[in-house]
Amino acid sequence: QVQLVESGGGLVQAGGSLRLSCAASGSIFSIRTMGWYRQAPGKKRELVADITSSGNTNYANSVKGRFTISRDNAKNTVYLQMNSLKPEDTAVYYCNVVAGNLMTLNYWGPGTQVTVSS
Repeated sequence: QVQLVESGGGLVQAGGSLRLSCAASGSIFSIRTMGWYRQAPGKKRELVADITSSGNTNYANSVKGRFTISRDNAKNTVYLQMNSLKPEDTAVYYCNVVAGNLMTLNYWGPGTQVTVSS
């Protein structure tokens, strides 16, 4: 059984910073991509950033230059440093892990709320 445990969400004023963490545990092997998605009320879930096992990163245009994704492969943990937060960053943030060799396995965390006040 695989478990993703997220932490670091909360309430912050515009211009502030938060750091999200997501640790994967359990029977999870060959982790490939780790990433963060978010979903605001009434909107579709969207990719925020992801990072491959070799460290290649990909960001949504709306967060480029403000957010930084990183990972610790030894700890199966992915981080999202969020700076210069804006009210439009308010959403539930979900950790995503893609793993597997012969087949692709997709895991999701329960989500953590990020609220940015103006």
